Amino acid sequence: MKCRVFLFFYFAFCITVSGQININGSSSNAITTAVPFLTVIPDARSGALGDAGVAISADANAVYANPAKLAFSELNTAFSLSYSPWLRNFGKDMNLAYASFTHKINDRNAFGVALNYFNMGSVDLFDANANALGKYTPSDFSFETAFSRRLGEKFALGISLKYIHSGLAPSFVDGQQLQSVNAIATGVSLYHTSKVTQFGKDAIFSFGANLSNIGTKISYSETGKTSFMPTNLKVGAANSWLLDDKSMLTLTLDLNKLLVPTPPLRDVDGTIISGKDDDVSMVSGMFRSFNDAPGGFKEELKEISYSTGLEFWYDKQFALRAGYFYESPDKGNRQYATLGAGFKYSMVEFNFAYIAANQNKSPLANTLRFSLLFNLDVSKN
Repeated sequence: MKCRVFLFFYFAFCITVSGQININGSSSNAITTAVPFLTVIPDARSGALGDAGVAISADANAVYANPAKLAFSELNTAFSLSYSPWLRNFGKDMNLAYASFTHKINDRNAFGVALNYFNMGSVDLFDANANALGKYTPSDFSFETAFSRRLGEKFALGISLKYIHSGLAPSFVDGQQLQSVNAIATGVSLYHTSKVTQFGKDAIFSFGANLSNIGTKISYSETGKTSFMPTNLKVGAANSWLLDDKSMLTLTLDLNKLLVPTPPLRDVDGTIISGKDDDVSMVSGMFRSFNDAPGGFKEELKEISYSTGLEFWYDKQFALRAGYFYESPDKGNRQYATLGAGFKYSMVEFNFAYIAANQNKSPLANTLRFSLLFNLDVSKN
């Protein structure tokens, strides 16, 4: 890759966002953040449901999707591993890996920990004169702890704390000193689930919300511009119908919004001609993200993305899944269908997901996700 190294890292950073920037360039006013890997759904079950997961039944991956669900897990102790070859249309060695562990302390309290790792692959470095500088492997990771408490039989709250490390670039790029980023973020979540009767069938209706990645702005250099963390609000609902003694069908829908300021429109001199100045504090940015878009309320609505999916379980052993993700063409233009399946045997559950998109229109086309979940509760094996 014989080009200035800083150009590579800028490009790598942008495509990592994979949702806030449209690779085809059709996005008119997309929102960008630092450490965007935190917004990528890591597990295959949610990945097969159009990235929906905030309100579906709890498993070990709830640490990411909605920590409040942990108190409603059917398993006392569980462990999960997920892996995805990422953006293989741009490179052959980008990978996303995720591991989580959950444990129920008692009927009302549960905790979980998770490690999220994004590897951007090995890169040949060159200076401005095309002199080789060696190799570098940019990577990001986060370590998260979460706690959930049931408040009654149907409702639970969750809190989380996350440590984030980002090594996007080496110490110097074209003579400019850069630094790795270390940051702390927190989150709060809720989950409500109840048994109901619908159309003469027993059903379960659930609602969830997760406000995640609440943290200070970060910068990769002491003098460089600071960037917002991907503070994110996701709300959703899921409805499960018990079709018979062995079959269950779930329909779920999530709405997602980044609580980050929308970039204003500026003229050639940098003067704002529409919208609001986005150089504000983290707290101001969160609240202003609901009413700062240059296009007004209509553009604010475009900043909401939608995830929906169907999941069918047979005999609690075989699962089929399908979903769809939609994002406005002006805000990233991710639009793709997802497919997946799951198989559970004894203490192990295997899930996979596939993004069915046009390779010419989406860098995520043909992306695969794989997950293994282990039931460590011996009494339930």
